[in-house]
Parts: sequence; structure tokens; C-alpha cells
Amino acid sequence: MSKSIVTATLADVELEPSQMPADWILQGTPQIRSKMLVRTHDWTSNIVVWECTAGSYRWHYNQDEAVFVLSGEGFMTNENGAERRFGPGDMGFFPAGTTCTWRHPDHFRKVAVLKESMWRPLGFCFKAWCKILRVIGLRGSSPLLLLLAALLGWQSR
Repeated sequence: MSKSIVTATLADVELEPSQMPADWILQGTPQIRSKMLVRTHDWTSNIVVWECTAGSYRWHYNQDEAVFVLSGEGFMTNENGAERRFGPGDMGFFPAGTTCTWRHPDHFRKVAVLKESMWRPLGFCFKAWCKILRVIGLRGSSPLLLLLAALLGWQSR
């Protein structure tokens, strides 16, 4: 599989209309638009440009999400009731399974890095496997394909 470097001027990315679940909207009629810029070859992570118009809504994070605000302003209230302002240059991390309330007085544009969360023991094993591959000099190879090849080779004995 070939790999390509992806670049973008984030202010110029053309976004497409997207849907927010209607029962998440608390106030106003926030309209969202987004564009997935890239998905990793293992399909566990995406980078998305996302924007929203004025309004308030409750957001549930199904994946780990790191956000970097490009423009606009947003006020996030976490599960404990603490509010935090997000503006250009700010970032936040929202673990999968968390919920918060967002309020935007006008528009809000961000880059989001979305990552599938993994069961901790599985993640530890995956990191250990990658470390072994680096130590034995197979660093550039796909760890999952090498594991599959090793398992298939072992079973054919």
C-alpha cells in the first residue's frame, strides 16, 4: 500500500453539510459542516475540519477527540458544571465516553483528531508488539500484518 503525505490550508478547506442529532440541540438551530481530510491506513484515526453556527448543544464523544480551534468562540461546560472558553489557538482533549455542553455565540471552526479508543490491555500489547518490531529492525512494516503472518505461520506447523 502506498503512502502519501497530505497537506491542506485549513482556512480554505471546503466543508460539506453534516447532521447533528436533533435531540442533542439545546438552543437555536446550529448548522454544522465538516470535511474529513485524512484517515490513517489502519482506519483508527481521522483528521477533520469542523464548523458550527450559533447555538447550544450537548455533545457525546464516541471516540477520543483532540480539538484545535481555528476561529470563532465556544463555551464548553463539562460534566461537573465547569465552563471553559475556547478561542483560536486553544486545544482540548475529550476522551471517548464523555459528554459536555457547547455554546457558540456566532461561528466556531476547529480541527479535530479523532481516534478509536482501545481496551487498555490490548493497547499495551499492541505497543509492546511495536517495540519488539523496532528492536528486531522491522520498524517500517505493518505491525498487524506481521502479527497475522506470524500467527498463520505458527498455525501451519
